[in-house]
Amino acid sequence: MTEQLLDRALVEEATKKSGLIWVRAADGPAHAGSQDGPSRALWHVWHDGAACLVGDGPGEQPLPGLVDGGTAVVTVRSKDKGGRLVSWTAKVVELTPSSPEWEAAVGELKGKRLNAPDGEAMPERWARECRVLRLEPSGVTRELPDGSLSAVPLPTPATTRRPIPSALPRLLLKKRKRR
Repeated sequence: MTEQLLDRALVEEATKKSGLIWVRAADGPAHAGSQDGPSRALWHVWHDGAACLVGDGPGEQPLPGLVDGGTAVVTVRSKDKGGRLVSWTAKVVELTPSSPEWEAAVGELKGKRLNAPDGEAMPERWARECRVLRLEPSGVTRELPDGSLSAVPLPTPATTRRPIPSALPRLLLKKRKRR
C-alpha cells in the first residue's frame, strides 16, 4: 500500500513539473497488438489527477493511436536534467466538448497553450476541431529501460533550412568592421 502511494505521488509530481511527456499508445487501431509504437513528445497540463492533452486539429499536436478507452504508456522526464524519471500506464479518456470535465480541462490547457493563432476563440475551435484527452494513471508504474532508446525521427512535413545566401557572410563581416 505504501509503495502504491509513493508511486502515485512520484507520477503526479514528476508529471506536474515536466513541460513535456512522452506518450505511446499501448493499444488501439494504430498499434494492433504492437507494444513498440513510437513515443511522441506532447505538451500537457496536470489537472484533477490526470494529464490533459489537446490535439488532432489544425495547428495542434497530433495524438495518433490514442483512442477513448485505450491505454497509453507515459514517460516523464526530469525538468532540470532531461533524463527519464518515471514511466506509467494510463487509461485514455476523451472528454465530450462543453461537458463540465471538458470545460475544466480546457480552462487549464488554455493558460498553457503558447502562440495560439486565435487567442480567446481557442476553446471554441478546440470544441469544433480538436480532441481533449485525459490520461488517467492506472496505478501501474513501469521499470525504466537501460540505454538511450534513440530512434529514427518520425516522418514530418517540416523542412530543414536552406543553405545561407552567399552574400550573408560579407554582410555580417561588414557590421563587425564598423564597430
